[in-house]
Amino acid sequence: MIATPDPLSDLDRWALNEGTATRLSGVLGAHLGEDATTFRVWAPSASRVEVIGDFTGWVDGVDLHPDGSGVWHGAISGVEKGAVYKYRITGPDGGAPFDKADPCGTWSEEPPRTGSIVWDRDHPWGDADWMAKRGPHNALDAPMAIYEVHLGSWRYEPGGYRALAHQLVDYVAEMGFTHVELLPVMEHPFYGSWGYQTTGYFAPTARYGEPQDLMYLVDHLHQAGIGVILDWVPSHFPSDAFGLAMFDGTHLYEHADPQEGYHPDWDSLIFNYGRHEVRSFLLSSAMMWLDDYHVDGIRVDAVASMLYRDYSRKAGEWVPNIHGGRENLEAISFLQQLNTTVFGEHPDVQMFAEESTAFAGVTAPVDLGGVGFGEKWDMGWMNDTLRYIARDPVHRSHHHHELTFRMVYAYNENFTLPLSHDEVVHGKGSLLAKQPGDRWQQFAGVRALYGYQWSQPGKALLFMGSEFAVNDEWNHEQELDWGLLGLAEHRGVRDWVSDLNAFLVGHRSMFELDNDPAGFRWVVGDDAANSIYAYLRLAKDGSPVLFIANFTPIVRHDYRVGVPIGGTWSEALNSDDMAYGGSGVVNGDVESDAVSTHGYDQSLNLTIPPLAAAFYVPAG
Repeated sequence: MIATPDPLSDLDRWALNEGTATRLSGVLGAHLGEDATTFRVWAPSASRVEVIGDFTGWVDGVDLHPDGSGVWHGAISGVEKGAVYKYRITGPDGGAPFDKADPCGTWSEEPPRTGSIVWDRDHPWGDADWMAKRGPHNALDAPMAIYEVHLGSWRYEPGGYRALAHQLVDYVAEMGFTHVELLPVMEHPFYGSWGYQTTGYFAPTARYGEPQDLMYLVDHLHQAGIGVILDWVPSHFPSDAFGLAMFDGTHLYEHADPQEGYHPDWDSLIFNYGRHEVRSFLLSSAMMWLDDYHVDGIRVDAVASMLYRDYSRKAGEWVPNIHGGRENLEAISFLQQLNTTVFGEHPDVQMFAEESTAFAGVTAPVDLGGVGFGEKWDMGWMNDTLRYIARDPVHRSHHHHELTFRMVYAYNENFTLPLSHDEVVHGKGSLLAKQPGDRWQQFAGVRALYGYQWSQPGKALLFMGSEFAVNDEWNHEQELDWGLLGLAEHRGVRDWVSDLNAFLVGHRSMFELDNDPAGFRWVVGDDAANSIYAYLRLAKDGSPVLFIANFTPIVRHDYRVGVPIGGTWSEALNSDDMAYGGSGVVNGDVESDAVSTHGYDQSLNLTIPPLAAAFYVPAG
């Protein structure tokens, strides 16, 4: 075996060192050739870099050569697809060498093994129609109902990605969700991190199969008309010895100062966003998932922890920026660059920020001073709503504002409303278990909650299992309790969510003006005594949908609600319908009366069902 020089091109070297490289996956890492496999790794402070692997007996390494830009390179004959390898690195001061997985590796051994695998990203894609037409599906004015999935516990399937492709596609299509969001599928050593402690930023986890198997899953979702969003973690990374930490014997990817480079919450390390090559690394990771895996969106985890230097730190435990402030200017600049790059090259995808503070302009365009995301998770809505629904209905009248407050800020950003995995773990209980009252009231409360979530301006996201009201909180070591669908009360919730999805997609009033105040109008926002909320969702042409929710278990008779259009209004959906497990308090078609109410000349006289949500549309 002979290592021969194979340096980066001048352009690639320049882009890497300038922090503008977006396709490092094509030049760094291991790449199969006709006669040899080329290896390249960025390790600027190393005094020696070797490649070791099963082809060297894991003993003697093959030396790589520095190219003057911090990259070591070489081509090794006889190394074939499937070969397992690592880099043996000697630090700047000599001493004992240490072994590292490839930061840009295409695939890895299944944990707890940590070797990188020589592989390719070739796949015979069959999703050309989706890719050509996906823009409107991912747009801000598109209907989005997102199903959040942890692949390992959705359904245990020995066939991994490829077998799940058929089961997941069939189920999601039947349910009518428009998108699937996968908890991080990038390689991670600790399964219990759910992927949020990433080590393989260019490699899908081997727990469920080969890279092509994940491509197969994405391909099949696309062919069924379902978009795919990946959860991605550029906010921190684990300190495992085989990974990015102290990669070349120095703090290469992370800050040397723990006040800048260590996350106390997660016992992990923080990327040095001011280092150009680190930016190139992260930009290239994001672009690789978009380019090679055809994903339709990226959800960036823990954005708040990136925006603030004092995130989860006490006074004296953080370093101010150059202006003396708490904002992480380098991280903000990186996020702006990320979003500009992604939307510049893939204008038909979407970028989501999990951001839990009131940082201004998260979804504002970069050229207007914003961070540039398309969507932001509305964590305030989530917290307020879950706090409200956990209250005994007898007390909800005193907390009416917890549901009305959102509309004070609803159009400050482009929002996605999440009921995510974070809310059903670590002793928080399931969404069903959060509901007070007896069993019937709990199921009714869940159905009302989902009706309210779907009715709000913004995109809806629901974690797996919640769509059929699992009893217990999520356990990543077990698959969902699918046997519950044998019980009518759980099937009723599932059918309700499915019908909500169909209603959302079928009515432009529910999504066209998600981010425009013209798309929402209060009808009843002040009836705290009855815990009733009513409002209109409006399309661009003014077409209305009337939404009404009653968050008490008391039927309200002869309840009059003003409407902007006279004539017949049809009750399109009612969560108290017996088909969903409700008590059967329904209205059907209702003729308006010339009785002035809520500022309208016409009104409906309704019987408001208990612990329920209902949607009404003008007949015809």
